[in-house]
Amino acid sequence: MTRTPSRRTALRGLVGASAVVVGFDPFTRSWAVTDSGRTLSGVPRLDGTLLTDDASLTADADDFGHIVHRRPAAVLRPGSVRDVVAMVRFCNLHGLRVAPRGQGHGTNGQAQVEGGLIIETEPLAAIGPVQVDSSRVTVGAGAKWSDVAKATLAHGLTPPVFTDYLELSVGGTLSVGGLGGQTHRHGAQVDNVLELEVVTGAGELLRCSPTRHPDLFHAVLAGLGQCAVIVAATLRLVRAPETVRHYLLPYADLGTFLDDQRLLATEGRFAYLEGQVGADTAGAFDQFTIEAVAYGPPVGDAPDDATLLRGLRHTASGVQITDLGYYDFLDRLAPSVAALKEAGLWAYAHPWLNLLLPGRSTADLAATLLDALTPADLGPGVVLLYPLLHERLHTPLLRMPDDPVPYLFAVLRTTPPEDTATVQRLLSANRSAYDTVGAAGGTQYPVGSIPFRHADWRRHFGPVWKRFAEARRTYDPKGILVPGQGIF
Repeated sequence: MTRTPSRRTALRGLVGASAVVVGFDPFTRSWAVTDSGRTLSGVPRLDGTLLTDDASLTADADDFGHIVHRRPAAVLRPGSVRDVVAMVRFCNLHGLRVAPRGQGHGTNGQAQVEGGLIIETEPLAAIGPVQVDSSRVTVGAGAKWSDVAKATLAHGLTPPVFTDYLELSVGGTLSVGGLGGQTHRHGAQVDNVLELEVVTGAGELLRCSPTRHPDLFHAVLAGLGQCAVIVAATLRLVRAPETVRHYLLPYADLGTFLDDQRLLATEGRFAYLEGQVGADTAGAFDQFTIEAVAYGPPVGDAPDDATLLRGLRHTASGVQITDLGYYDFLDRLAPSVAALKEAGLWAYAHPWLNLLLPGRSTADLAATLLDALTPADLGPGVVLLYPLLHERLHTPLLRMPDDPVPYLFAVLRTTPPEDTATVQRLLSANRSAYDTVGAAGGTQYPVGSIPFRHADWRRHFGPVWKRFAEARRTYDPKGILVPGQGIF
């Protein structure tokens, strides 16, 4: 746990280690400070609000992981993109650290900053007109995917890829990658971005795309916030289905489960493909389920069960088939999340493990990792295991194993936050699992809680590290952005 400084110490951190706060003028919204006998210009007039109250600082010194607690000096709730530009320029001038925060769904302090500035992107949630002819929409970084889906579905369109939980911000998932059940067909969410509007670490407001500032574009997507703050994104859209047919196919054997998943991914038989692993009554994780979806009209023909399930080796007696509306399927986790919140489990610690396994070694690696897992260490969480297609993934900083069919392996643990010994043990277990997978050519999907150092990040980014570091020096020369990742 990180020790929390006093409010006075944190406030001093905002304006410089040697600064003395003289006062705050609510009319000009600027700090009057002195630093080594000189007066520093304060925060400019803002359209939004700069907060230093205890409740705001405490809230943003936490995240969904409930493991790391780094207390900022101030929180910006911007009233406009201009506010983000102004405050990043102010922090760049004084060498102060900055981190954007969407829905706070990090699990290891990724969007926290000790004694610096948190920029809450939630107010930047505007969803522009859906451009039906060109199948695109521009949305603010703070927009939630649930709201984007509703806005585009009104025009018969949809983003092609969603993560399983819709209440995440667009800026947040694009900073990481955005993997989901449609990735084997359409790539990650970052692979479906047409343009970005960003504020660099130097305080420049820029638009970037594959043809306009391409070095910046490719350094921001899955770039973990190291070069710029995303303030808006233009997303590719596709025709939306009206209904889905949802299949749950049980398996009792890991190898058969993985082989059938690989077949379905490479054939593209289903529009959505994931998989889950559960424990039996003795606590062994040897129960496997393929989760697959076929889209109904107006995208494709009505699903044909016999054709879709032909040749698969699941346990036929346990198959579950359900027809749902498209949005109801996308938002299917909402009741479970509400139940977790009602039970207080949403506030538990989440030392998550998210790994990407090379397909050629997935059977052996998954067996090893599952043998070491106990129901107590998982808690009321879930284990995911499903294939991706490397040929669909084009974003350089979204690091994938060198294999045509990598697999996402995620242990979404939940444990009481006050049991710090267990939390630390699970973090160590995460690191051990990563080392095992890394030795076989795997990588991590960096939304989880794996203790990582600078040298680990250099290995993680491997052949793209040099370009990433060059972009960092170009667009954030003072290195003020998102220190919680620990990359630079």
